[in-house]
Amino acid sequence: MKKILALHTGGTISMSANDLGEVSTNEENPLLDSRFINDNITLTNETVLNKPSEHITPADMLIIQKRVKEAETQAYDGVVITHGTDTLEETAYFLDLTLPNHLPIVLTGAMRSSNEIGSDGVYNFQSAILTAASDESLDKGVLVVMNDEIHTARYVTKTHTTNVDTFRTPTFGPIGLVGKRGIHYFQELIQQTVVPIDHLKHNVYLLKAYAGMPASLLACLDQPETNGLVIEGLGAGNMPLETVQAIQQLLDDQIPVVMVSRCYNGVAEPIYDYPGGGIDLERMGVTFCQGLNGPKARIKLLIGISAGLKGQSLRDYISNAVS
Repeated sequence: MKKILALHTGGTISMSANDLGEVSTNEENPLLDSRFINDNITLTNETVLNKPSEHITPADMLIIQKRVKEAETQAYDGVVITHGTDTLEETAYFLDLTLPNHLPIVLTGAMRSSNEIGSDGVYNFQSAILTAASDESLDKGVLVVMNDEIHTARYVTKTHTTNVDTFRTPTFGPIGLVGKRGIHYFQELIQQTVVPIDHLKHNVYLLKAYAGMPASLLACLDQPETNGLVIEGLGAGNMPLETVQAIQQLLDDQIPVVMVSRCYNGVAEPIYDYPGGGIDLERMGVTFCQGLNGPKARIKLLIGISAGLKGQSLRDYISNAVS
């Protein structure tokens, strides 16, 4: 008998639509009445939060993390977390970076509210429960299960505003599938580095580069309270010429600057050697983070800073492409 804990945090999976199609939060989560029909699984439902995912903060992610850590001491065999889809990937990656991840931890959500035609919430919820209860899910890191696919928290991202097939893993693809007769894995992460934290720093920012981007945007962040900046750069990690001096000033003021690509596929890496090119930025002290999108790189930088990492230790943590 597998004992699974379901932690509910809100989002579309727990919401309802009115006659006009307007979706809003319910006072009572309809999933709390779910009874998973499986003789080999005992399900316990618990409400942790009841928020749209746009309202989820890193402080909320820490609350979820602490509850999962507590569950690890309560003889649960796996944890399922229901979450709104807009920031699900950030919460999933936060947990992946800060939990040991031996216990299966699976996040899921829905693109259609509980009373809409074709609602996908209950199906995704049951798929996540099956995944969390599978022995094959041990030591896989935090997982995201949506639409019969199993993705790693590290690389999955929301790719469509409304389609139920929205969660994809660019470049690498899903690591497994939810089948009619069980859970099937085809690949796994090579390595994982866990940085446990019990508190959070703040003021870590994210900017997206674009043609003609002015230095003033970066200069606005050059403040004593700024703890770090992630930039979604152009191509493999390049910046407009106008921004170079402002980036240098941030680095001179001991503010870590991390570079990822704004591209949907591929990784950021220093290739071009001209002012604003990746090689030039790397020489200046910009840290390249390979394989992550901007929101996830920001989560990783936030966790590294919150854990007290500085200088080369922080750069090594951020630039490690396999953790």
